[in-house]
Amino acid sequence: MSDCNHDCGSCSANCGSRTQEQTNFLEPLYRESSVKKVIGIVSGKGGVGKSMTTSLLAVAAMRKGLHTAILDGDVTGPSIPQAFGLHERLLGNAEGIIMPALTNFGIEVVSLNLMLEEETQPVIWRGPVVSDVVKQFWGKALWKDIDVMFVDMPPGTGEVPLTVFQSVPLDGIVVVATPQELVGMIVEKAVNMAKMMNIPVLGLIENMSYIKCPDCGKEIRVFGDSHIDEIAEKYQVPVLGKLPIDPKLTEACDNGLIENLENIYLDGVIDLLV
Repeated sequence: MSDCNHDCGSCSANCGSRTQEQTNFLEPLYRESSVKKVIGIVSGKGGVGKSMTTSLLAVAAMRKGLHTAILDGDVTGPSIPQAFGLHERLLGNAEGIIMPALTNFGIEVVSLNLMLEEETQPVIWRGPVVSDVVKQFWGKALWKDIDVMFVDMPPGTGEVPLTVFQSVPLDGIVVVATPQELVGMIVEKAVNMAKMMNIPVLGLIENMSYIKCPDCGKEIRVFGDSHIDEIAEKYQVPVLGKLPIDPKLTEACDNGLIENLENIYLDGVIDLLV
């Protein structure tokens, strides 16, 4: 590009110079780590259920017999440990390499909330520090023989998501949205960012799609008609699932029992992703 300043870290343009630079940004794994597939879970904004969707996909993969891991890249709003009932602080080996926590059913998890003295302690860090933490979660942790890793990415299209796109070798992303029309516009921003970074968009998942009446079973569209199918058709990507507003699901996440749910809604999605 004629106006290129060669600072790819602050640019999302897809050009020949960037392709060469981006390769150099990839953070190497620890020598004893092995991760076969890495899938980022993305949202254009916060509060759409991205972390819950990450947790559900991880549980679905685990139930398929895959050795599964979650890298909690949402450093300033880490909620993955809560969903799995994890509270023990992470340990390191003699080299200072992070040893992931294990859920009750064997999912490996690294999250900043498992490193804080108090779980409610706020993370008031600037972007570069947060970005460095995400890179350390990938390259300075012992991810051993992982079949599939889900990266719970920070919301939006700013500096930290850009760091994940550039530093972690993502095989693709799944975009999480809710039905509101405004969110639809933001979803398109996330999809376009992935395309600029040459990261495949594996599909879309809509959360809070409907609530089912407990008496008659009718599906009620609390937030109005969905626009997810229109966006999927526009970008030629599949809709992987539509999650309802389910009090049992919310209760399980709040109580750290997401692995105990009988119906996690996304069982059939794993075969499409892995």
